[in-house]
Amino acid sequence: MTTARDVMHRGCECLRINDSLAEAARRMAELNVGSLPVCDENGQLKGIITDRDIVVKCTAKDKNPAEVKAGDLIEAPVRSIDANADIDEVLHQMAEHKIRRMPVLENKELVGIISQADLAAKLPQDKVGELMEAISATSR
Repeated sequence: MTTARDVMHRGCECLRINDSLAEAARRMAELNVGSLPVCDENGQLKGIITDRDIVVKCTAKDKNPAEVKAGDLIEAPVRSIDANADIDEVLHQMAEHKIRRMPVLENKELVGIISQADLAAKLPQDKVGELMEAISATSR
């Protein structure tokens, strides 16, 4: 059985709720990623911020990214999956909720993230194709 742990990208970094969007953008650029999870002071996952969120919800609205906090943009509830979940459940959740990135938790702690690229690299094309088709119409 293939699990979320088998396909996830390990070692993802978290933004803190009070980090500015300017800091978020800098960290995304340094890490060469398009999104980062947002965690509270206890390390609990609270949401995900994408580069698109920064542009659409901050910059395009003439807000200052140095003044807007990551916590201001996160939307609850954040969808996540257990590290031991079967890959078919991961695919089902991502397709049903039109999610391109799925945080992976173990004992309520963030241990990784699954992106479309992770799935494309590690799963048969037919499974990945079904997911892409399901989320491509309108996705977050």
